[in-house]
Amino acid sequence: MDQDRIEGSAKTLGGRVKEFFGRMFGDTKLRTEGRMDQVEGKIQNTVGGLKDSLRDESRRGS
Repeated sequence: MDQDRIEGSAKTLGGRVKEFFGRMFGDTKLRTEGRMDQVEGKIQNTVGGLKDSLRDESRRGS
């Protein structure tokens, strides 16, 4: 598993926590940061998945 997938998943989870506490305390900035972290995490996770797919394909081709 690519490191980007792990970091992306962690960032997504952290973003969910931030968004939750932002909602809980009525902090719009914290909610927005949480949403942004979630998007970044999903993108990073997707990039890691693509890297894994390419790595697997190159191994099959060799």
